[in-house]
Amino acid sequence: MAEAARKLDLIDTAPRFTMADAALLNARFGGASASDLLRTVIGENLLGRVATISSFGAESAVLLHLLASIDPSVPVLFLDTGKHFPETLAYRDTLIARLGLSGVMNLVPDDAEIAKRDQTGLRWSYDPDGCCEIRKVRPLAAALANFDATITGRKGFQSATRAGLPRFEVDTSDTAGRLKVNPLANWTKADLDAYVAAHDLPQHPLVADGYPSIGCAPCTSKVGAGEDPRAGRWRGWDKVECGIHIPTQPGEDPIF
Repeated sequence: MAEAARKLDLIDTAPRFTMADAALLNARFGGASASDLLRTVIGENLLGRVATISSFGAESAVLLHLLASIDPSVPVLFLDTGKHFPETLAYRDTLIARLGLSGVMNLVPDDAEIAKRDQTGLRWSYDPDGCCEIRKVRPLAAALANFDATITGRKGFQSATRAGLPRFEVDTSDTAGRLKVNPLANWTKADLDAYVAAHDLPQHPLVADGYPSIGCAPCTSKVGAGEDPRAGRWRGWDKVECGIHIPTQPGEDPIF
């Protein structure tokens, strides 16, 4: 894996990483803090070209603050779907200014594809998978061609489909063998809250209104007491992810 990573800037071949590479990395960083893990991955260029994917949602400030403390120029990929809450876009701008993030890239859907497949802007109401595909999956796939690994803010406690999430995993959404890094995989809600308080980080304004997980406005609803934090995402649909992250639990289907 290390030898392959050193050659990534010279030879762009697929697959970049294997399941065995992910297993070795999980063993190596098993006891490391999220900060130490990120400092090694980024500071030592361990995985080649790395970017983070951020929704600038309810819990995004923690990972972005960790990254900014190491290198504020790390590429941050934000899927500007055209369906976000205004509060999310304002929060994005607040965090960019507060943390000094200089590598944010707004990824937008292709105009021609929107005109062909979602001219009315209502595809979310009858085909949420198709809406996610053209507004999230495709724009992200195009951007990821430039990167070898991505850093995500996923946590195991967020839903049953994310329980047992590893810190390193091979992205199974394509054949490129990109690596996904989940430095907060074992963090709890209490860990997040403590970090936010310790660093006086601003909170997404919708959290206080009952939105513990925030996606596009038409497909996000408030969450009731005792519900899964992601219960408000695509409520009423047999859907748990937008297609960017493939569920890995037994019995789950990839969502595209």
